[in-house]
Amino acid sequence: MTSAPLAARLNRVAGPLFFPVTAYGPDGAVDLDTFRAHVRTGIDAGAAAVFACCGTGEFHALTPEEFRLVVAAAVEETAGEVPVVAGAGYGTALAIQYARLAEEAGADGLLAMPPYLVVADQAGLLSHYTALAAATGLETIVYQRDNAVFTPETVIALAGTPGVIGLKDGYGDLDLMQRIVSAVRTERPGQDFLYFNGLPTAELTGLAYRGIGVTLYSSAVFAFAPDIALAFYRALDSGDTDLADALLDHFYRPLVELRAKGRGYAVSLVKAAVRLGGLDVGEVRTPLTEPPAAHIEELAGIIARGRALLEKYGQERHG
Repeated sequence: MTSAPLAARLNRVAGPLFFPVTAYGPDGAVDLDTFRAHVRTGIDAGAAAVFACCGTGEFHALTPEEFRLVVAAAVEETAGEVPVVAGAGYGTALAIQYARLAEEAGADGLLAMPPYLVVADQAGLLSHYTALAAATGLETIVYQRDNAVFTPETVIALAGTPGVIGLKDGYGDLDLMQRIVSAVRTERPGQDFLYFNGLPTAELTGLAYRGIGVTLYSSAVFAFAPDIALAFYRALDSGDTDLADALLDHFYRPLVELRAKGRGYAVSLVKAAVRLGGLDVGEVRTPLTEPPAAHIEELAGIIARGRALLEKYGQERHG
């Protein structure tokens, strides 16, 4: 339930949630040293939590042993400074296997991704996540997206499931999310169930989600431009609409429009941006592909414009 330590720690966060990419070396193998450097950069920049081996971290492309090693590396590098949450997915049996590997590696919690391929009914989804939550002592956040979309009644049941502490929404139906938040609030009064905005570039919908009380969000931008991600977070939190709107108009919206130009760009574009920042985390694994040079050049320009805005507003306020 939500009295668990991870829920309490995530309730107190003062920044975006960090979803690191998984680093690969020239031979295509997992590069743990580079991954640790990537995680350390995020922690030093102010990450509120590290979500390892999730969507941005190419969970789908990792073997169980690679998954265990990468989660363990994140746990070692954070050394308890911030919580580490690991991805878990596929069918129930495999999801449980990954959950147990994450627990062995020292993770603080799980992000339970949708089951593989099948479209299940609400009873089947509830059984799946109930079994996953019961398989370890780790607290679980359920990820709503694609083939795992829940009715308010199912979320009420999930909120009452031991070990399930929250719902991350990557579906983007605000009407549904408002009904979910309202239903859980009504049927489970006093329970501090957590909600996360988990859309690919969550900052673009940050204001809308805040309108229904969802303030926690995952930030893909934090993986490659933590200065921009933190500046936006603080602007949103403090009501600095001038900076927030400038970043939305000239950084986030162009980034989302670029992301829409290629399949898999929610991962491969982020990884390209990390490389642009000077850390060679390698390329994405197949079946994903790399963005062409023209898109990487466009990406570099968008990042430069974002940093120019930070400099401009910083000078105006301190000059």
